[in-house]
Amino acid sequence: MTIFETPRTKANIDFVLPRLATGGDLHEDDHKAIDQLADMIDHDVTHMVDCRLEANDEEFVTSHDREMKYLHLGVDDDGGQMPHSWYEEGTKWIIKALRADSYNHVVVHCHMGINRGPSLAFAAMLAMGHDPVKAIDKIRTARPIAGVSYAEDALNWFHVSRDIAADQRAADKAALRAWREANPHETTRIVRKIRRGESPMGS
Repeated sequence: MTIFETPRTKANIDFVLPRLATGGDLHEDDHKAIDQLADMIDHDVTHMVDCRLEANDEEFVTSHDREMKYLHLGVDDDGGQMPHSWYEEGTKWIIKALRADSYNHVVVHCHMGINRGPSLAFAAMLAMGHDPVKAIDKIRTARPIAGVSYAEDALNWFHVSRDIAADQRAADKAALRAWREANPHETTRIVRKIRRGESPMGS
């Protein structure tokens, strides 16, 4: 069995599967953003899902790479419940891109790459048949700053959209809850450190 190792990137993204990455947005400095975009291209990224409600880089991205496919699917990171329609539209687009060509690679990002982007990536992994706990663990392993705060909403969407049996729903929710308890995430501290320009995982 081949063990997948997350490739190191200059861009603010991390691969959670060989052809699926999640992370944060491009740098506010255009020159650095161009370097990050070039690095994504070097890692074969062909499709980008932008989960930010507060911004949209489609014009910038497509002006520097006309081949890049871009979906702006913005939602607010306010801690509220994410609508099922958001997961449905996002996962369909991601899976269609991955199935269309074995060369295609998708990045799903938000602002810092802590909650919205990783949560939609988690939903896509569920839709592709990954076990919920294994999926969220892959995301946290690849991107330690990821809180994936909307994973529970994603799991609920998956259960409802796939008409999963009640006993399996209960088992999945219990397993995810146990994983949360075993893998706490200091979201507030991490966000503050990023905003101060410090290493988010440093002591």
